[in-house]
Amino acid sequence: MCTKITYTKQGDYNLPNLTLPEQDERDIGVWGARRRRYLREYHKILYYNLLTSCKLHNHLADVNEEATAMYERLVKQFAEAENITEQLKAENQMLWVKQMNCIRNRAEEIVLIEIIYV
Repeated sequence: MCTKITYTKQGDYNLPNLTLPEQDERDIGVWGARRRRYLREYHKILYYNLLTSCKLHNHLADVNEEATAMYERLVKQFAEAENITEQLKAENQMLWVKQMNCIRNRAEEIVLIEIIYV
């Protein structure tokens, strides 16, 4: 595989004209940012391999989509299992907020363990 490389003269040096491949503009979101921080701190080799192969952004966007879907599904399932309804919200708002915060925290921990910190 032989490709023609072009150069630009900068002073006394010839620098190659390098361009990055096109990447989609998907948002990495909060879950993707957490995954990026985790990879950068604890899995440097994987992080730099993804970064240098221009696959990091797509990986983080995929992780964000998967984690968001799992989080929303878990919150809904936990709320149904514990009978947290709109009726409870109308009758006792503080109890509803307390229980929903507990559910969200549990769902977040599960997503972190099963998707982000893998």
